[in-house]
Amino acid sequence: MTRQVLSYFVRNPQAVDSLEGVARWRLLDEAIHLQVSAARDALQWLVERGVLRQMTGPGLQPVFSLDLDRMEDAQRLLAELTAAAPAAPREEP
Repeated sequence: MTRQVLSYFVRNPQAVDSLEGVARWRLLDEAIHLQVSAARDALQWLVERGVLRQMTGPGLQPVFSLDLDRMEDAQRLLAELTAAAPAAPREEP
């Protein structure tokens, strides 16, 4: 939490807000910023491996899609990533 709060204020040095404002809006903004950054990295990684295509046009943001010709590669990569992911904590009854 401390890192998120400080990161928000470092990225927005003119920000001034109350405890509730920071907790409700600013940390939500910071979480979205982190998620967008992580998604950008993931998309780039998948494009570099050839399983996703990136399409661009003048004045448009890039869009991404699965390369259907590489479906088997995508499925194999997904299986590898799933196997390498840490197990989710089990819920107690």
